[in-house]
Amino acid sequence: MFRCPPKTLTTSRFSAVSPLARFCAPAGVARRFTALGAICTIALSFGASVPALAQTVGVPGPLDLQGAPAVQAAPAGNAPLAASDVAGAPGAQTSQQNDFDARQQVLDRRTAENNYQFAVAQHNCYSTFFVNHCIGKARDKMRVVQADIRREQLALDDEKRTAHAQQRDQQAALQRAQDEANAPQRAANEAASAQAYEQKQRQHALDQAQREAEAPQRAANEQAYQEKQRQHALAQAQREGGQSQRDANQAAYDQKQANYQKQLDEARRQGEQKAQERADKAQRFQQKQEDAARHKADVEERQKQAAGKAQEKQQQELQQQQQLKQQQQQQDQ
Repeated sequence: MFRCPPKTLTTSRFSAVSPLARFCAPAGVARRFTALGAICTIALSFGASVPALAQTVGVPGPLDLQGAPAVQAAPAGNAPLAASDVAGAPGAQTSQQNDFDARQQVLDRRTAENNYQFAVAQHNCYSTFFVNHCIGKARDKMRVVQADIRREQLALDDEKRTAHAQQRDQQAALQRAQDEANAPQRAANEAASAQAYEQKQRQHALDQAQREAEAPQRAANEQAYQEKQRQHALAQAQREGGQSQRDANQAAYDQKQANYQKQLDEARRQGEQKAQERADKAQRFQQKQEDAARHKADVEERQKQAAGKAQEKQQQELQQQQQLKQQQQQQDQ
């Protein structure tokens, strides 16, 4: 029968010596399982850090914790605390909180490692024939470790709540001791405050009586001030009325000056126009005189020419008469 190739990660054939040995595969095999490379890195960091941290804080490792009992919680009583216990409480609280944080980190890492172991086992189960049976066994193993981690987590949470309640009781005891120590000073402060309040009330009563005694004088001063304000308003109104009249007079004077200046400008313009007309008339008269003189000269010249022509004509006639007379005399002879 043909068997379909698995669609999940490639099956591995690691030897079941230890979880750490299973994660440290050769380089050639690691290249074949690229999907498991990141998981191997996380597992190596978990496997290397969990034992060292467990030895540092005194917490058993992942294998020892399965059969080891939970750490007993510190007794939380309501007995009165000594002054030295209250004084050393901050350092103890810090150390206890660090211990809680370290144990919580161990539990978180064990949870991550358990989940990783289940993922690896589930992946390896796909190479077997009874896949579901193999996965069920791996899940049961994971749940056993998970229940152990859950039990230790609940114990750690109980210790945290107990420590928190103890710290709250210590803080309350410290606050009560501080309140008892500060009681005399607080009583003195309250007495001083009461005395100061009474003094302030007496001073307020004196001030009130003084204000009531000065009330008539203040009323008279207010009346005088109001009268002064009315006088000032009246004077201001009078000044404004006089100013209005002065403004009207100034406007009338300015208008009169403007009209006078306008008349002067008009008279100056008319004078300039008449002077120009006189100059034009004089120029035209001079032109006429010159034209008349030229005409007279022309007439005289024409008269002279006419007289000369008449004289020449008369001489010609006389010459003609003399010639005729001479011709007649010659004929008579």
